[in-house]
Amino acid sequence: MKTRKRHSFGAAVAFVCAGLFGVPGQAATAIDVALYGEPPNLDPVIFTSDSATIITHHIFETLYTFDSKWEVKPVLASALPTITENGTVVTIPLRTDAVFHNGRTMTAEDAAASVSRWARVSPRGKLVGARATSITVKDPRTIEIRLKEPFAPLLPLLASNTATAVVMPKELNAADTPITEFIGTGPYKFLERRPDQFTRVVRFDQYKSPPGAPDGYAGERKAIIDELRFIPVPNATTRVAGVISGQYVFADTLPNDALPQLKAARGIKPVLVQPDWMIFMVLNTRGGATQNVKIRQAMQAALNVPDMLAAAFGDPQLFDVDGSIYGKGAAFYDSVNIKGFNQKDPKRAAQLLREAGYKGEPIRLLTSQQFDYFYKQTLGAKENLQEAGFKVDVQVMDWASVTQKRTNANEWEGFIAYHGFTPEPSLITFISPDYPGWWDTPEKKAALDAFNREMDPAKRKPLWQNIQKLLYEQAPTLITGHFYSLTAVSDRLKGFVSMPQPAFWNVTLAQ
Repeated sequence: MKTRKRHSFGAAVAFVCAGLFGVPGQAATAIDVALYGEPPNLDPVIFTSDSATIITHHIFETLYTFDSKWEVKPVLASALPTITENGTVVTIPLRTDAVFHNGRTMTAEDAAASVSRWARVSPRGKLVGARATSITVKDPRTIEIRLKEPFAPLLPLLASNTATAVVMPKELNAADTPITEFIGTGPYKFLERRPDQFTRVVRFDQYKSPPGAPDGYAGERKAIIDELRFIPVPNATTRVAGVISGQYVFADTLPNDALPQLKAARGIKPVLVQPDWMIFMVLNTRGGATQNVKIRQAMQAALNVPDMLAAAFGDPQLFDVDGSIYGKGAAFYDSVNIKGFNQKDPKRAAQLLREAGYKGEPIRLLTSQQFDYFYKQTLGAKENLQEAGFKVDVQVMDWASVTQKRTNANEWEGFIAYHGFTPEPSLITFISPDYPGWWDTPEKKAALDAFNREMDPAKRKPLWQNIQKLLYEQAPTLITGHFYSLTAVSDRLKGFVSMPQPAFWNVTLAQ
């Protein structure tokens, strides 16, 4: 893969920029952040790409978010909602001081229009849209969501920061196509985007922060650095070299075999993002050879998970051979219902292929070297599948192209992806029937509906175990382990707190 020409901004250092922020000669601080690739779009409602989320959650805000304990806290809401009528009426009070980047104060009409669009077009919002009978303005300071039935994931879905329910001016919510104006209420406002070069956001001087001490994504958000520049750097080696040299103050999604090099470098700190992340292969249940459940089960039987993890991450301290969707220590951890995990059985896989009537159709695996561990796991899977008798076609492209191509059910059979920790299982992308892969069998729908209707946390765990059991029986997604995502941050970036999607509010740049 070719490495892109570097942009002309230079290193991420404090600089003097005459008139950039309205005061000639004013000293302005700016930082360059290296992302794994170019985001497909900056519409935070429609797209789930982390490269988009890391940028857009500085621009847009949600009604709710998560604190460091993964509890839901208000952002643009003024308090947690009131839930009445057996859990079917959700009333959300709103802050009255939030200001959009166009200078207009946020209203209940903006909030209702935004949540309504999210419920129509977001892969996660559609879970709410399918259950909502109305999303309306109750009064100038309140919106109301009425549901057909109780829906326990509603608040975590509203708090999610991918495919998220951001609040935008009501006029931007008129169309269900991706937005082209990026006007939010966040601490930074959109300035400029040049695809494959950079996206620039600058401090919003009229910003009104939610109250409270900073805690995870919740509490005070203060834009101290004047400008953030997000640079797509698809080549992982280039990201490592750039953060070591000081060109970037932060580099995302680094290859884990770079950990010794990062530890030895001066002026930076390698960070293993906590909690651990899940890595998996999504299979296409709507098109191609993998529509056949026996072919999916054959792929599951063929995989040698420890070898795939070792190839991707190297050091055993950086990964965990575990088939639970949730990692150890999580409330929904389930080490029992993983029958089918890590079979390493090419003979059984070959038998399943014979039962499926497999005739050598190519299994098209989409991947990108922008995620070094996706690429390496894909190559490991290819070896396992070929040993079992599959014909495998690995298609390597940039990650934005993967996310685009996987929306067409006729063009692929599988792709490796990851998922950061989420406290609510319904937020896991491949659980949604709208996520590429499109797992939506009657058994899965019934199990998921029962889980989502249950409001008692103690009763939800066994219902979740039913879903994980089905995942292994129907094999729409193959769990290929858990790992710690590696990032690196400059020592000059003070106040930075590691989170699954990094945030650059409440941080300063030392000179």
